Amino acid sequence: MSTCPNFSHLLVLPRLQVQNANAVSSPLTHGFPSMTAFLGLMWALERKVRSSGLHLKFKAVGVVCHDYQELVTESGFVKAFRLTRNPVGKDGKPPGIVEEGRIHLSLSLVLAVESDHWKKEPDACESDAAAVSELLASMRIAGGTLIPPAQPWLRRFQPYVLDLTGTEADRDAVFRKARMHLLPGFTLISRDDRLKERLSEIQTNDPEASPLDAWLSLSRINWHYEVDEDAGKGKWLNDRRGKGWIVPIPVGYGALGELHPAGSVSNARDASIPFHFVESLYSVGEWISPHRIQSPQQFLWYPDSQPENDLYRCRNDYGQTAHNEEPYHFEFDLD
Repeated sequence: MSTCPNFSHLLVLPRLQVQNANAVSSPLTHGFPSMTAFLGLMWALERKVRSSGLHLKFKAVGVVCHDYQELVTESGFVKAFRLTRNPVGKDGKPPGIVEEGRIHLSLSLVLAVESDHWKKEPDACESDAAAVSELLASMRIAGGTLIPPAQPWLRRFQPYVLDLTGTEADRDAVFRKARMHLLPGFTLISRDDRLKERLSEIQTNDPEASPLDAWLSLSRINWHYEVDEDAGKGKWLNDRRGKGWIVPIPVGYGALGELHPAGSVSNARDASIPFHFVESLYSVGEWISPHRIQSPQQFLWYPDSQPENDLYRCRNDYGQTAHNEEPYHFEFDLD
């Protein structure tokens, strides 16, 4: 079973204001951007950092959302994305509208860093963190634009580094203190265990139920009427009560066919590497407050590529560390 890679420090980039990020996280979900977008950001930022001369390796990323505003119409129970109207073409007719979902975000990024340089020269952490923040300012976050804060000199907007090279007790003390600075907010964790649990519940009544049925059941609020025989009356109950803020999420990609040699597929982004056609993998996640996180590994997301199994997915160890569960997901053909 894959686990979070080892790291020596946490680099916190707090209170980032992102405008017009991509709200369509997969073909079947919308809202907060997919964690694959933040893993892509981590890799792109690491390439920039290394080219600038900093010797840092980013192993995993955690995201804490402080506020959001999805750009949708407010009309009762039905919502629609607010779309842009582009100028007319040469023929005088308006171009076709391609539906795009956008969202404004206030979030903090937490990067798991492995750095021998920081171990030898702890005083370099502050200047290196500022340099990473400068590099990030020129990048897109989930397709959105990073807006500089109105008062960048305030401490709450300054990047900082957490040293986790001490004993286990020292690491716990540092993290417990640091997680309070991420409040108020919520962080997204993986709850593959909830999907597996719901599938078992449904199959007790319907043995032919699939993971898709369990996923759809967790994606909505299910009401049922329960009769109290002693009182002679009943009441309506929903299955979300006491179960947390559960949401459907994409967790990576599964291959649709064989691996194609480099350069054999036309119009590929990079002709120097092999190419795979893929589709989304789905599971469920839970939004929880950072003060409920007991260790950094519980909210960090990291890549887990298994080309031999046709899997390219992102993982989070909350379900395994807190509940000793195997990771779980499902895929299906959209056709």
